[in-house]
Amino acid sequence: MSQVSTEQEIIEEIAGGEFERTPVPQSKLKGWKSFLGMYAGEHAAGTEFMIGPLFLTAGVSAFDLIVGLLIGNLLAVLSWRFLTAEIAVKNRLTLYFQLEKICGKKLVTGYNLANGILFCFLAGAMITVSATAVGIPFDMPMPKLTDTLPNSLTWVIIVILIGALISIIAARGYDTVTKAANWMSPFIVLAFLAAGIVALYQLDISSFSDFWNIWGKGSEPFPGQHKFNFWHVVIWSWFANAAMHIGMSDLSVFRFAKKANAGWATAAGMYVGHYMAWIAAAMLYAVYLKSPEALTFLNNGEAPPVAPGPLANNAIGVFGIITVVLAGWTTANPTIYRAGLAFQAIIPKVSTFWVTIIAGSVATIAGLFPAFAMQLLGFVALYGFILAPFGAIIVFEHFFYKRAGIIKNYAEVANIQFNKSVLLAWAISFGIFYFISIQFDVFLSFVTLPAWLLCGVLFLVFSKYFQNELV
Repeated sequence: MSQVSTEQEIIEEIAGGEFERTPVPQSKLKGWKSFLGMYAGEHAAGTEFMIGPLFLTAGVSAFDLIVGLLIGNLLAVLSWRFLTAEIAVKNRLTLYFQLEKICGKKLVTGYNLANGILFCFLAGAMITVSATAVGIPFDMPMPKLTDTLPNSLTWVIIVILIGALISIIAARGYDTVTKAANWMSPFIVLAFLAAGIVALYQLDISSFSDFWNIWGKGSEPFPGQHKFNFWHVVIWSWFANAAMHIGMSDLSVFRFAKKANAGWATAAGMYVGHYMAWIAAAMLYAVYLKSPEALTFLNNGEAPPVAPGPLANNAIGVFGIITVVLAGWTTANPTIYRAGLAFQAIIPKVSTFWVTIIAGSVATIAGLFPAFAMQLLGFVALYGFILAPFGAIIVFEHFFYKRAGIIKNYAEVANIQFNKSVLLAWAISFGIFYFISIQFDVFLSFVTLPAWLLCGVLFLVFSKYFQNELV
């Protein structure tokens, strides 16, 4: 047994058995039901209570929302099945270790740090969501769409307590995360369905045409929000999880799958969560917009607040409050777990438990600031745009390295710490399309796919050029 293999086994034992630096063994593989529960739980969850209402604030029409989400979510499922799951079951490595083999230790350290922090911010937004429900019995002032800083001591205390509990669950590892999701997801899905039915009654909807007319032909966006049309909805819903599928983050999840067909389990998350739940949450907000409080905000030229706790409480009472709390957990748990893996890749000799606790602490601090949740549409587009092109490196190498005549896992083979082909490919693609987005006011989700494709192509070109002496 080599010294390297011995060291990896020692690291694996210290890390707590999550196989961060070794392929997942056959004995630890899981069937499709584990992924069904996890994805249904993660995506019929806290983000849905925010995103559904935020679509209304962006002035979407009925056709844009219903048909746009149908198409966009299908594209997301196909991305998971034929890219992420396909590669995951071939290599059975985490995203972070796979990138290390390609990029080199020094380069991937920067990526892992950025990835972990961005995931922490997303998890923080979900802690914010849960806090809006826990704060109801304490008559806590709810954050507004324009709020950035904590608005009360009660808010701070509640966020810290929720963050601590979520972090401990995530730190116990993948099995605990999936068990929590499997237990909570049926309850949450039922609550979304019940809330949607109650909202139909509260809106006096008795036919499909009444339902269609909630959004009608769309409206002007609320103050401070951007207008969304059909293509905004399609592209945004496709790339809402860009970092997870085309960005390959969920290699860390599907490495446990017996077969690539487990990737189809993501449809449970997309069509229960990103379809039914988004629309149900949007209807909850539509009910609130008819209230005197919301009309007062609108008459004053302000956007009414989007606070999931009160919206769910208004529809289904205590059941709604409990649902929002659990929904925040089921999104934050796997997100903090992913962030912990990113940090663990930087400091592999520190146990997974403690790096996940660190990730949870960062997420809790982020949760204190409502802006991450209130500007979720923009934030999700940004983090997908930043991280997704790195996934193109893995995808293009996996499918095209022989045709391009390049060495697979070049950093590992050449024993280098820094693969400049990766950095150049990402920096050029990021720079060009971020400039286009800013200069011409193009929504970031629209340039995510072009940036991803360009990054992958440039990686092959630069790799061919720089590897010439070894090929």
